[in-house]
This record gives sequence, structure tokens and C-alpha cells, in this order.
Amino acid sequence: MMVKEELNKLGIKYVIVDLGIADILEEITFKQRKLLKENLSLLGLELLDDKKSILIDRIKSAIIEMIHYSDDLPKMNYSNYISEKLEYDYTYLANTFSEVKGITIQHFIIMHKIEKVKELLLYEELNLSEICYKMHYSSVAHLSNQFKKITGLCPSTYRQMHEKRSVNLENM
Repeated sequence: MMVKEELNKLGIKYVIVDLGIADILEEITFKQRKLLKENLSLLGLELLDDKKSILIDRIKSAIIEMIHYSDDLPKMNYSNYISEKLEYDYTYLANTFSEVKGITIQHFIIMHKIEKVKELLLYEELNLSEICYKMHYSSVAHLSNQFKKITGLCPSTYRQMHEKRSVNLENM
């Protein structure tokens, strides 16, 4: 809604605005682009007008949606999932992502999987084996190794630290 209002204010004709992505009908002037960028910035939004930035944003969104907002991770290989979802060759996506972000898509996925594991550990509803299964790790050892590589802690230590913090907060 906010993006549509800004486009209308600046007299920029568009076909559709969906999830913050606007399909513009015609080239916009430098002045319109500058004003749009400034106005969106005031709203806490960012104007991504180069194709690589837009593609990187779509890759990140697909990964975050896949890991944090779906009940089950896809059964297929992540590279196939991302490639199918974005309708691009995975090698192109991976090379572009690495070039722009300085890390691989795989590392980005691992970091988000570990964030999800941390969240699941704190809920204390699932044990480590169940978390391992839910997050499609081949073994608890593999999950623990990745967790330690990213956080510097093993999962059980992370959970214990949180429990101690909770107890200390309750006793204040």
C-alpha cells in the first residue's frame, strides 16, 4: 500500500505492486528515482533497482521462507528448490549470490538453519534428535558440528545457558 502511494504521488505508472515489488510501465527520470528512493527510505523501505540486488533479495527471501516459515523443509535438494522457485539456473544464482554477498548460498542456508535450531532449542519442546530430523540433518553429530562452527557452542550448552539465564531473571 505504501509503495503504491509513493508511486502515485510521483506520477509513476505501474502495472502491479506485489510484496513490495513494483512492475513499472515506463522508464522513470533520475529525479523521480531519487525522490522515490528518499521517500521509501523514510518509510523504512529500500529501493532495489539493479537486477542483481533484486535477485539476491529474492534468493534470501526464498531461503528464509523455506527455513523459518514453512512447517517442513523441502524434501528435495535445496539447490533444486531455490532454482525451481526463482526459475533460474542454480549455478547462475550461486555465482551471483557469492559475488554480491561474499558468502555462498550454502553458508547462508546453514546460518539460517542454525538460527532455526537455536529457536527450537529454546522452545524446549523437541529434543536434539527430533530437531535433527525436523531440520533434515543426516545425524545429531552433523547438526552439533555445524551448530558449534557457527555459534562456538554445542547445542546442549546453548540450551543450558538459556535455562540459567531464565532462572536468573526469575530470581531478580
